[in-house]
Amino acid sequence: MTLNPWRLRLLTDLATYGTVRAVAQRGNLSPSAVSQQLATLERETRTALLERTGRRIRLTAAGVLLAGRAREILAAMDAAEAELRGLADEPAGTVRLAAFQSAVHSLAEPAVAALAERHPDVTVVLLESEPHESMPALRRGDVDVIITTSDFVGAELDPAIDLVPIAEDEIVLVLPNDHPMTRDEAISLDKCQRQRWTFDITGSYMSELATGLCRAAGFEPEVICRFNNYMIALQHVEKGRSIALLPSLAVDPRYRVTTRPLDPPVTRRITAAVRRPATPRPEITAVLSALRTPLNLSGIHGR
Repeated sequence: MTLNPWRLRLLTDLATYGTVRAVAQRGNLSPSAVSQQLATLERETRTALLERTGRRIRLTAAGVLLAGRAREILAAMDAAEAELRGLADEPAGTVRLAAFQSAVHSLAEPAVAALAERHPDVTVVLLESEPHESMPALRRGDVDVIITTSDFVGAELDPAIDLVPIAEDEIVLVLPNDHPMTRDEAISLDKCQRQRWTFDITGSYMSELATGLCRAAGFEPEVICRFNNYMIALQHVEKGRSIALLPSLAVDPRYRVTTRPLDPPVTRRITAAVRRPATPRPEITAVLSALRTPLNLSGIHGR
């Protein structure tokens, strides 16, 4: 049995992105071409790798197993290719980078742009993923590098994971411009007991953090809506319908809202996380270096 690396990559992409259409868009292919190649892979392996559930396709247990092994095979191939190119001291290869919502535009995209100029042979696939999702994805091998926070449940020290400090980001209270509390320079959360709140979706990092801070201040927050998009949350606050606790990175200056620091202040530590490699991967080192450049970190504080 001979396994085709390209078809293996299509299988791992299906495991990562979930749909044939998404795999096709990523590879500039038609959905039918992707389906044909996956069907060929099934014939080559003589194993049912896919099953239909209604109109969707998902991996069978054998498909999940092969996708996991395929990631190891493809990573080894990428590492070998990178090592060979590394003889010329030029990183090359593909790096899958996952970042939480507020870090995509402020941290990840500037780093990717700088990396493209510095190391054009490094390709970065950028995915949005919140901390409670990205760390398990990193451990599974679905992504290579994540931008996360080191202070959420599930980020405990893991000998297989290296954490690289990037910056600190302040958690701020976001208010409508005409809210009475905007007169204060800093706000103690116990003064917010009677407020109505916009939170992130249940179970997310920011939802758990905001809930914990309110409870520590002695009250259960009255959450009137939950959004997994900070822009929608800012619109809701802008219209005077609620207040919110958000990372300062998430506060887009285009929205007419006022932010105030908490008293006492609350910050989150922003880190990059990578699996500890058996052999060095220069392209991952290049991505980490781009994420930590002073230019990329300028303007984080005080937004």
